[in-house]
Amino acid sequence: MAVSKFHPAESIMEAYNEGQRLFGENHVQELMQKQQILPADIEWHFIGHLQSNKVKYIVPFVSLIHSVDTEKLLGTIDAQAEKCGRVVECLLEIHVAQEETKYGFDFDSAKELLESGRLNALKNVSVVGIMGMSSITDDESQVRREFASLSSFYRSMKESVAPQFRELSMGMSGDYHIAIEEGSTIIRLGTTIFGARQY
Repeated sequence: MAVSKFHPAESIMEAYNEGQRLFGENHVQELMQKQQILPADIEWHFIGHLQSNKVKYIVPFVSLIHSVDTEKLLGTIDAQAEKCGRVVECLLEIHVAQEETKYGFDFDSAKELLESGRLNALKNVSVVGIMGMSSITDDESQVRREFASLSSFYRSMKESVAPQFRELSMGMSGDYHIAIEEGSTIIRLGTTIFGARQY
């Protein structure tokens, strides 16, 4: 996935013209603006922290929401998707990094939710996997341990209670090679594709 946040439509079109169709955005307003002016066959993923009051703006068109960090947010997405007549695919964000600033479920709370059966009541949401971010560190062994723990949890849940799981979203420009080795199905590349961001 090409992470296009803060990059102009012209840069996205350069990647599009080279064949890229999957793009990820972190901010609802920026995603909405780009979706309206860029080609209709782009597959948009939302990868940033999503506030409940902004769900309604992206649910009509977004393909996958990577960053579902609470059960309440899942309920909001379900309600808004029902209004649109859509089933929106989502990933549970799992917090494995050492930084306190990252959002997400811990393994125990995610496991409890998946095993509880409560997701069956959500008819317009499909939880198709998990997402996680590694710690910001130069210690590759720590990054690998964190990715390995995500991968192990993903496989365990897929085998036991979530056979629909198919996406393990982990890895960014600095650590994607480790993420791929540990089983990632979606890597999120911004700088690698677009270069340094123009803030």
